[in-house]
Amino acid sequence: MYRGSGKLKVFQTLAPPQQRNLAALFLSGLMFWSSLTMLLPTLPPYIRDASGSDYLVGWVMGSFAIGLLLFRSILGRAADRHSRKAVVLLGTAIVGTAPLCYALVHSVALLALFRAFHGISIAAFTTGYSTLVVDISPPEKKGELIGYMSLVVPIGMALGPAVGGLLQVQAGYTTLFLVSAAAGFWGFFSAALVHEPRSRARQDAVAQIGSDDKQFWQLLLGDRLRTPATVMLLMGLVFGTLASYLPLYVRDLSVPLNPGWFYTTSALASFTVRVYVGRASDRYGRGLFISCSLVAYITAMFILATAQSPQQILGAAVLQGAGAGTLIPMAIALMADRSRAHERGKIYSLCLFGYDFGIALGGPLLGSLSLAVGYRGLFFLAAGLAALALAVFLTRSSKDLVHSLRFATGQDSDPYAVRVPEAVT
Repeated sequence: MYRGSGKLKVFQTLAPPQQRNLAALFLSGLMFWSSLTMLLPTLPPYIRDASGSDYLVGWVMGSFAIGLLLFRSILGRAADRHSRKAVVLLGTAIVGTAPLCYALVHSVALLALFRAFHGISIAAFTTGYSTLVVDISPPEKKGELIGYMSLVVPIGMALGPAVGGLLQVQAGYTTLFLVSAAAGFWGFFSAALVHEPRSRARQDAVAQIGSDDKQFWQLLLGDRLRTPATVMLLMGLVFGTLASYLPLYVRDLSVPLNPGWFYTTSALASFTVRVYVGRASDRYGRGLFISCSLVAYITAMFILATAQSPQQILGAAVLQGAGAGTLIPMAIALMADRSRAHERGKIYSLCLFGYDFGIALGGPLLGSLSLAVGYRGLFFLAAGLAALALAVFLTRSSKDLVHSLRFATGQDSDPYAVRVPEAVT
């Protein structure tokens, strides 16, 4: 991971303890996302077999975000005040435990409860992982290292759905859940090897701020967060629809395609773009790449809505993967730009609060429309939501319309970026 030439040579410039930390963290992330995504193509059919209802699939899958919504802010503050590593360990422990719970129950109510519990893993792991990566990274290489370290998502999504689909067909759900649990606990033990760095600026600030619950919620409506959180809310609705209904949509189309291949193809596209966009965004700014990611999402959802063949579905997967592989790391980098060390966890958690809320609503809200508009109609709606997100970002991402358009097209810097050097011990 750290040797050789080419695009990964940035790792050779890091001190050996930083290299070891990032290696252990990368393996933990890989296992986390592999465990989680094994269930993407397999859990919706499992839920429908248990409930007998497409509508309840949306509710159970959407309940995943309940854990996100309830715990994202709490865990963001815990990461700032106490320990990023402890929050990562919590996430990996839950992602390993939840599949065992699915294996033991067939009640829709209990499946929804355990799905909500499973959602806490995302709230914990993504907050702790992203803030740890930023803490370890030199400021001038922040975007590049975030891009590389975020590769755990597409690699995990390439492995997880393919392995999950194969296990479900060849060995059944019980084996699937056991393997998913094993991957999660492997991630836990890898995370335990990470040595958490400490920023002196962060420690001094945390010692002074005391209770900041009111400030925490006020931040959501502030200039730094309002537009990114709105964009992520809309994209959460899109992803909630995709995660809940894509496997059922593919089955309804009667095309010869395992839904797991959509996620694998998406992950490969995501991997490819993440190798490039992090470093490029350090040079050209985050706005241009966020805009491009939203255009890719709009196109992907439109293709899905009109798909008639496996080739079209996989083409949509390529664009969706490119969009996701750009949007998520750029959102993380944008929030890192707009935050100081002592508030990084809560800033990140608040920005992703919109995404979590969108996922929570996407499955049940848009799923309730499926009887009226069908699965195709749901993906047309998803394309419209992505287009609205692009319009918001183009017009509201900076201090006024002109500067927003310039920032969103890479012609202007971010006026809300915080540029304060931090000493790390």
